[in-house]
Amino acid sequence: MSKSIAEIKQEFDRAAENEWDVLCGAYASDSRRGVQNLIAGCRKKQAALARERERLEEMRSYERKYAEYTCICGIDEAGRGPLAGPVVAGAVILPKDCEILYLNDSKKLSASRREELYDEIMEKAVAVGVGMASPARIDEINILQATYEAMRQAVSSLPTTPELLLNDAVTIPDIVIPQVPIIKGDAKSVSIAAASIIAKVTRDRLMVQYDEILPGYGFAQNKGYGSKEHIEALKSLGPTPIHRRSFIGHFVSV
Repeated sequence: MSKSIAEIKQEFDRAAENEWDVLCGAYASDSRRGVQNLIAGCRKKQAALARERERLEEMRSYERKYAEYTCICGIDEAGRGPLAGPVVAGAVILPKDCEILYLNDSKKLSASRREELYDEIMEKAVAVGVGMASPARIDEINILQATYEAMRQAVSSLPTTPELLLNDAVTIPDIVIPQVPIIKGDAKSVSIAAASIIAKVTRDRLMVQYDEILPGYGFAQNKGYGSKEHIEALKSLGPTPIHRRSFIGHFVSV
């Protein structure tokens, strides 16, 4: 007696990627519409994964270009633009043969996808470093210098010293390691994309914690950015200790 469509579906659901071809071939002669739909769905998943791997291969172009360096580190930041909270930098060294599907510029990913990728990066990376500069420090030395400071902290916190830095757009002062600034690097380099996710998730989690301590501003939702609700709260409740005084002068007197 032939298997039911529900039983065959369970087989497809349980199958590993390297088993898909065999499974599709095994049921290719089954003319039932439900089975043919399962095969079509499996082939569609295969095609989508092939496209994703092609995209990732393009994002490894800089890593290939500088392949003579054994230890390449991506650098990126999160939080240069918000009215509140720190600026956070991430530094990530990935293994040369590392595959992390759907790795991309953190801004192009959903929050749930970023969280999943954060865990995978932390599991697979050779090394991860994080640095940050407080709102007070941003006010003291300006956002650009504070960003550089956070990036230097991220690099210095790495347990492994990189041989080359791939940076998103900037050249970091006072670092002796060779650097390659890449415009929109978080969408062009897997190393920088990984760093952007580490920085973004770290900062977002911190802003959720601040929302519990400093309710009323919507930090868990707006992450400190100047949303309409945030600005209204700023005007009615006044600034908090995590607001950047150099950023909020248009809305309240500081």
